[in-house]
Amino acid sequence: MPTPTSSLQAFVATATKAARMAAREINRAAEDRDLLEISDKAANDFVTSADKAAEAVIIRELTSAYPHHAVLSEEAGRVGDPKSDYLWIIDPIDGTTNFIHGLPQYCVSIALTYRGEPIAAVIYDVAKNELFTAARGQGAKLDDRRIRVSETDEMRRSLIGTGFPFRRGCDFDGYLAGFRRVAERSAGIRRPGSAALDLAWVACGRYDGFWELKLNPWDICAGGLLVLEAGGLITDLEGGENWLESGNVCAGNPKIFAQLLPLVGTIKAEPAENAGNPEAKAPRRTLSTKKSE
Repeated sequence: MPTPTSSLQAFVATATKAARMAAREINRAAEDRDLLEISDKAANDFVTSADKAAEAVIIRELTSAYPHHAVLSEEAGRVGDPKSDYLWIIDPIDGTTNFIHGLPQYCVSIALTYRGEPIAAVIYDVAKNELFTAARGQGAKLDDRRIRVSETDEMRRSLIGTGFPFRRGCDFDGYLAGFRRVAERSAGIRRPGSAALDLAWVACGRYDGFWELKLNPWDICAGGLLVLEAGGLITDLEGGENWLESGNVCAGNPKIFAQLLPLVGTIKAEPAENAGNPEAKAPRRTLSTKKSE
């Protein structure tokens, strides 16, 4: 049964309120980073007292508004009704390493899934005060303005975002091979350090495409819906629907996506004279089909 439009709007409004409340905690911490408590979760993966404070605010706001929903958060794990069809997926600070160093490229990311399908999304760029929102079937917005993916259709003119693999077990050599193919064929590659914002930038046309490996659901769920609602495509690196579960992501406007995926995915890259063909067939516009846990 489709979610009523009024409910989707309410979900986005609640997530927006929670994101702005979390941003106040983050900005308060940013004023005196010397007092930040920083812990190592894994190699090159950190959590701060600001992450935890922002997360607590978001969870409190969401569970207060929707007590029968479940929440999956980067730091707290899964809480709430384990049988709920509704699952909020949140990252209190996506780009924690940037935040620790005072680099103004981090955000609050909040998404809602219904039976595994993303239906509402909010990404709030705290440092730049930019609010990205999307609701399934209703398009995507930056603040109050509707946004669309770019119209770039030539790979040689495209600007592509990515993230370097940093977790153990990642195929770094395979990633570098794909990186080289993209670098040779595009106008440039950028790696600012927040996958959620990278996807939001695809949605608003700042990037023409994006790919990254081994991300978590809270890194990509909100951004993935933004891309789709802005007219873009997002799949896993095999061109399938398993992007939310696998964490391997390729996204972009339809023309650039069709040229980017063969360069970075497990699909064998085309010969140099054929790679970048804008007429290449793109996978169908898709959302994840599996329930995220």
